[in-house]
Amino acid sequence: MSSGLYRAVGLMSGTSMDGIDAALIETDGEAHVRPLGFLSVPYGETTRGRLRASIERALGKDAPGPDAVIDETAAEITALHAGAVRALLADDAAVDVIGFHGQTVAHRPERGWTWQIGDGAALAKRLRITVVADFRAADVAAGGQGAPLLPVYHRALASGLEGPVAVLNLGGVGNITFLGADETMIAFDTGPGNALIDDWVRGTQGIGYDAGGALAASGVVHEEVVARMADLDWFALPPPKSLDRHAFSLNDVSGLSAADGAATLTAFTAETVRLALPHLPAWPARLLVTGGGRHNPTLMRMLAERTGIPSDPVETVGWRGDAMEAEGFAYMAVRRLQGLPISFPGTTGVPSPTVGGVVFRP
Repeated sequence: MSSGLYRAVGLMSGTSMDGIDAALIETDGEAHVRPLGFLSVPYGETTRGRLRASIERALGKDAPGPDAVIDETAAEITALHAGAVRALLADDAAVDVIGFHGQTVAHRPERGWTWQIGDGAALAKRLRITVVADFRAADVAAGGQGAPLLPVYHRALASGLEGPVAVLNLGGVGNITFLGADETMIAFDTGPGNALIDDWVRGTQGIGYDAGGALAASGVVHEEVVARMADLDWFALPPPKSLDRHAFSLNDVSGLSAADGAATLTAFTAETVRLALPHLPAWPARLLVTGGGRHNPTLMRMLAERTGIPSDPVETVGWRGDAMEAEGFAYMAVRRLQGLPISFPGTTGVPSPTVGGVVFRP
């Protein structure tokens, strides 16, 4: 660290469970952000299988706690994250802090808990670098939703853009951030992002995702199914609100062909974004889209059609969409070291701005 600037690594393994994103940035924890490096390390199918088994076990529990299967997976995840950091840094060890999100296995803010596996203390010891982990727990304990957390980083990135700005993140779960010209910051989950589409394609095609949206593009959208799936009180609830990745199922599309199911689920994701827009303080002029969903042209087309708003990848304003979540946790780790909040009443519903994350020294 020099002159108030930190070099920070951020680690993210999202709800899509496709692998680890690792990003290196320079930041002051406020408006200054300079990207320095990024890589992505895919999980093998064995690891994904262990994660799915751990998630199934976690969802059946009343609270986080010791579990042999989950604990073993957590140790594996920690080792893989350590390897990702080493690969990112190579011989450059001049890093002040690592932001380690870990892997969410269950998110139950309505029950007062959220569970991300991964051992921050072990990671700090392995790498001999200070680690900040467990970013969501303080917010949930204070009465917040624990998600989404990226809005504070979106605000830093958007400091040079004319407002209002709307950032739509389409990972496993979708969430939207509204940044007003008057410092208004509103954020909430919109519904499933890629999760249902990925699950459907894995089950019907034996592959991880609908590459290029090709399967969905070849199918027919069953609008009655979209309407049935969207007919949930949750979509009408005002923010703040958040979802677990497994809050929705594939039951409504179970009788459709592979192509029609993909098309219908893709349309449903776009429809949930349309349902989210009336909850924003103002109608955005465009959506800046990040997350894996922006690589799906069928989903991007449906977004624009259903919302009536141009939908552009965040790269159009010079941001790194693939790296953004990992960068965000590097940024939040620096804020934790400075005692600055990462969640706010308008983003998670927490009663007051809250400092999140637990610091582990090597």
